[in-house]
Amino acid sequence: MNKRIYVLALAIATIATSCKKEDASSKIDPNSTEIAPADPNAQGNVEPNIDGTEQKTTETIAPKDGKYAVMSFKENEFNFGEIKQGDKVTHEFSFTNTGEADLVITEAKGSCGCTVPEYPKEPIPVGKKGTIKVSFNSAGKSGEQAKTVTIMCNTQKGSEILTVKSTVNAPDSAKK
Repeated sequence: MNKRIYVLALAIATIATSCKKEDASSKIDPNSTEIAPADPNAQGNVEPNIDGTEQKTTETIAPKDGKYAVMSFKENEFNFGEIKQGDKVTHEFSFTNTGEADLVITEAKGSCGCTVPEYPKEPIPVGKKGTIKVSFNSAGKSGEQAKTVTIMCNTQKGSEILTVKSTVNAPDSAKK
């Protein structure tokens, strides 16, 4: 009994001290005209994907010289067509840096664990080509599939999106 009371008291104390709400408006100087600079180390805002998972978005900070890289893709969507459940398929998306600055890709992330991108780790100079290899593992999937890869880079938008689609045919459970 004493143990239950102790645990309950500890839980109440934790909730009471962690739920302190402060009025943010009390910390704002109404006479100030300063705007705080953007945090260059910020990881961005979290927004939900269509499938309910979260993705990070970033605010693009203009380069000091005003020059951006531009990823010009031959295609930004690829359909594998019909595949069997359990198939692992890959596609390479080709692009050219048609901007005014070297392209730097800082991260590429699939919308789920079944979609894995591989991207160049070295800067892509202006006028040069590169590829993003996207692998899709259809294990446990069935029906129409559409997966995205978000590429975080130094373009004006700050990110680029690639899409892979397929129709996954699950084995007929009635057949043996």
